[in-house]
Amino acid sequence: MWPAQVPEDSSRPLNPTQPVVPRPGRHRRPMTAPKTPKEKASKKKRIILTVLVVVVLLGILVTAAYFIKQLIDSKYFFCKRSVKFIPIDKACDGNNDCSGGEDELTCLSSFKVNTTFPVRLMTARQLLQVYSPGPGWRSVCSDDWAEQHTQTACKQLGYTYKPKSTSVKVDTLLPTLKTGPFTAIRPGTTKTPIHQATIDRSVCKSGSVVSLSCSDCGEVGFQDRVVGGSDAFIEDWPWQVSLQQGGQHTCGGSLVSPRWVITAAHCFSGSKKELSRWRVVSGRTYIGTLGGSYVDRIILNANYDPARNDYDIAMMRLSSPISVGVSRKPVCLPPKAFSLPPESSMSVTGWGYLEEKGKVSPTLQKASIPLIGRPTCASPTVYGSSITKRMICAGFLNGGVDACQGDSGGPLVYFTSSQWHLVGVVSWGVGCARERKPGVYSNVEEMLNWIRTVVEKNP
Repeated sequence: MWPAQVPEDSSRPLNPTQPVVPRPGRHRRPMTAPKTPKEKASKKKRIILTVLVVVVLLGILVTAAYFIKQLIDSKYFFCKRSVKFIPIDKACDGNNDCSGGEDELTCLSSFKVNTTFPVRLMTARQLLQVYSPGPGWRSVCSDDWAEQHTQTACKQLGYTYKPKSTSVKVDTLLPTLKTGPFTAIRPGTTKTPIHQATIDRSVCKSGSVVSLSCSDCGEVGFQDRVVGGSDAFIEDWPWQVSLQQGGQHTCGGSLVSPRWVITAAHCFSGSKKELSRWRVVSGRTYIGTLGGSYVDRIILNANYDPARNDYDIAMMRLSSPISVGVSRKPVCLPPKAFSLPPESSMSVTGWGYLEEKGKVSPTLQKASIPLIGRPTCASPTVYGSSITKRMICAGFLNGGVDACQGDSGGPLVYFTSSQWHLVGVVSWGVGCARERKPGVYSNVEEMLNWIRTVVEKNP
């Protein structure tokens, strides 16, 4: 027999593995101790600090860019089509300095009225009158008057907010109005313009005429520097606005509707004729330069005479209406024949100089001043023949309180029947608050026909 085979004694494993060859550069990651709360807080602070530094730097860059833009805009006009800058004085100078006359497209204009606006309110009782070339002005009887007629008449007058009408007995009117002439609404004419919807009457069958209130204009809560004045709050004078060119307060103005501002024509002399330069800042007690409404119309009275300061009035149309609220609200235009007696107490507001040759006030100022009768103001010892029918005077003959530079275009207002009325626009004067040299204001009542027509022609 063959001898049995005995397995060879061996130390090799049954399933041998490949020998492990160490690779250079590959090591186990050493174990690290967890971060302490102090280290985590330190890292968080570094991140916050970095973010703050970035935000501050961005803020500085944005602010610098804003002021650089303001500086450039104050000196140059940018021609978008031809991609070039021209001196601002060349914009709106009557010559086409940009391709396609771009620099002459957005400029102020002037308007001369040679017609009679056919609807008006008469006396402090706001009696409705209509006009036609033959019969002239006639008071409107309450006969057959309906709410729709109130809406139509107020729309013609430029107001559309909360219009209402009341009846006034003919026998309570002034003697010049008691005997007419009168007119009355024809039946079935609720949407016809009021002056075209009437028929003449010798007497009112109802014995009364129409009085209109077309807006809540001029209404504020109860409540003097302008020179010699005192601090004011915009909520008490919410029609007051700041007209700014290139980010600088230039003139004051008055909201007379959510889209229209009345100011002075002399505010637009020199290189101030290009529309995009202007902003109307409203609703602020403390004057600021940021924000404000854009302007798409500036219309000067074409009769404006810079040499005599006559017809010194202009209107600005905002690109979009302001939101009416406690700090933004129109002032009422005065009715015709408001008949304010001399010494009537007026109020003037603005951010103008606090003293002659001074500087602009950072906060709104107000002053109460009396109306000065025309004979006194036009006397040789005051202003003489410089005073025209389109001007009124207000202030103290011994000086001390007055409007000043920077107040130009701002409101002179009078309070009656729970409403403030715009009776004057700050226009001119010799110095500020000098003796026997009171402030002279554009007479709004004399400009009503022009104002109404401008608003009608630029809806």
